[in-house]
Amino acid sequence: MVSTPKAAVKSEEMLNETLNAANKAAERSAAPVRELAEKSVQQAKEGYARFKTVAEEASDTIEDAVATTSKGYKELSRKSVEVARSNANAHFDFLHALVGAKTLSQAIELQTSYARQQFDVVSGQIKELSALAQKTATDGARPFQSLAGKGLSFPKI
Repeated sequence: MVSTPKAAVKSEEMLNETLNAANKAAERSAAPVRELAEKSVQQAKEGYARFKTVAEEASDTIEDAVATTSKGYKELSRKSVEVARSNANAHFDFLHALVGAKTLSQAIELQTSYARQQFDVVSGQIKELSALAQKTATDGARPFQSLAGKGLSFPKI
């Protein structure tokens, strides 16, 4: 079989046409793959941005809750010390008066009066401390309620 220059040119043209067709097919199939990759990258960026926003909001909420609760517990602690001091002073006053009692009946009367008075005082103190503790808990939870009310949602990927 003898190869002629005409046949070689024809062969080369056919090869070039085949390669061009293959390149065009590759370019056509690469476009959808590239679009899919770009879309995936964009969705990942959006997901990360939303996650970052949610994390920052949660962090801010926790900081607010800690600050609010800390302030409330400081007030509760201060009030508890005040109550303890008041009760200790009342008890010392009672003991001072009891030591000065001249008769047993006077001592019993002082004891009864002191017990009744302290019952009323302690009842009021318990109500006050309970209200303060409840306010502290409620105020500390408020930032979380606010965060929950925002209806956080993540984008679908």
